[in-house]
Amino acid sequence: MSLPCKLKTEAERIAEFAREYGLDFYETLFEMTDASGMNELAAYGGFPIRYPHWRYGMEYDRLRKGKTYGLSHIYEMVINNDPCYAYLLETNRLVDHQMVMAHVYGHSDFFKNNVWFSRTNRHMIDRMAQNAGEVSRIIEKQGFERVERFMDAALSLGDLIDPYSVFREPPPETDEDDERRVDIASLKFHTKEYLDSFVNPKERLEEELARIQKELDRHRDLPRKPERDVLHFLIQQAPLKPWQRRLLGILREEAYYFVPQGTTKVMNEGWASYWHIKIMTTKVLADENLTAYADHCSRTLAMPPGSFNPYRVGLAIWLDIEDRWNKGRFGREWEACDDYARRQQWDTGADLGRQKMFEVRRFYNDVTFIDTFFTRELCAEQKLFTTRRDEQPEKEEIEDRDFVAVKKRLLFMLSNMGRPVIEVISNNFENRSELLLRHQHYGIDLDLRYAKETLKNLALIWTRPVHLETSLGGKAKLISHTGKGFEEREIVTDKAVQTTLDA
Repeated sequence: MSLPCKLKTEAERIAEFAREYGLDFYETLFEMTDASGMNELAAYGGFPIRYPHWRYGMEYDRLRKGKTYGLSHIYEMVINNDPCYAYLLETNRLVDHQMVMAHVYGHSDFFKNNVWFSRTNRHMIDRMAQNAGEVSRIIEKQGFERVERFMDAALSLGDLIDPYSVFREPPPETDEDDERRVDIASLKFHTKEYLDSFVNPKERLEEELARIQKELDRHRDLPRKPERDVLHFLIQQAPLKPWQRRLLGILREEAYYFVPQGTTKVMNEGWASYWHIKIMTTKVLADENLTAYADHCSRTLAMPPGSFNPYRVGLAIWLDIEDRWNKGRFGREWEACDDYARRQQWDTGADLGRQKMFEVRRFYNDVTFIDTFFTRELCAEQKLFTTRRDEQPEKEEIEDRDFVAVKKRLLFMLSNMGRPVIEVISNNFENRSELLLRHQHYGIDLDLRYAKETLKNLALIWTRPVHLETSLGGKAKLISHTGKGFEEREIVTDKAVQTTLDA
């Protein structure tokens, strides 16, 4: 639904204010939708068209119930695309629309200029529609139930990618690779030069070379080094039919598109919140709308005990960066100062806050953002703490208010988007063409419920047993799905004690 003329005028006016502040964003197109349409867009990840799958219906139902019972409210939806598309909820008030527009321009600026978005497809709306059409054609040929069973398994593997691989060049061939290559000269028979074309026909030598090389490649273990992009490895090495390989490729492509959103959530929401506050309070907000605006802001930035709100934490860090760099609270002299009273009064008049903010917006992601700019003072100001779950009785308890503990928990939560790091180690485990993976253990055990189901789906795609090295309760374990059920082995040096788990 197109925007009314009044809102089009407001969008243009707010865009001009944003440009005056230095924001550089894609052309941004706003469309109006009702609550049902907004829930549908949110269920599809913000896109109007996606391939058919029951999970979208399940997500739509969850969002609908959240809206009905007052548990959630979606004010806007914005897509990283060129042009940038954003959706407004038709039941919102004018001040809500103004605030959302300012917020969206902040997001669009971040999408365009943050380096972690630089490798994303800027025409993903079209690409998603193409993928949906391709999946529909595969369903027509292969049958809905057959495709859905494969998609159910494949979608559970969507996090098994390498978020940083898009920034790395393909590795060069190693000496080990060269050693396994067969030289055509080694296949030739020694003979007189004038007989060479008869004794060593070129076509025959090339056929033999290809046959030998194929045999060598079939028996070598892959990958050469641990591979985090499990989906790519499956596409290359799993015994898949062409339509299955293509579906995995589509899922992997879309998974990589959403990676930057996951790795910059705190920064991105904080940046957009900073700019909607700046634009609204200095350029747009009318006196009669002050209460409605404050109510909207308070609900957006609220952080109930035991929760984490990226809008609030991100905004607090951006405001702190602006204040510190405006007052010169950075550099060697500032870090060396241990006089509390002097630090409280410190103000060199550097006025570099806005410049520093745009620099940070350009190069950082959530992990480096928190690691560099989350300070002890900020932690105390925001009253942040870590929690733990007490099983008897079941409840969340405050675990630690210490700055180091809070920062460590934040970094752990944001690293790899909070997902476990899984790598492919071998496609020929114990010389049986079985898949071996390894969990990089960083202090938290895997949730066996999810690990077992994921292994089950991996075994379905690999068509042979799949194994996972991990640590459970401080002991090295090998968890396996054999095709018939699950097994767990305690790894003790060169031998294993095997116990069968319930399937």
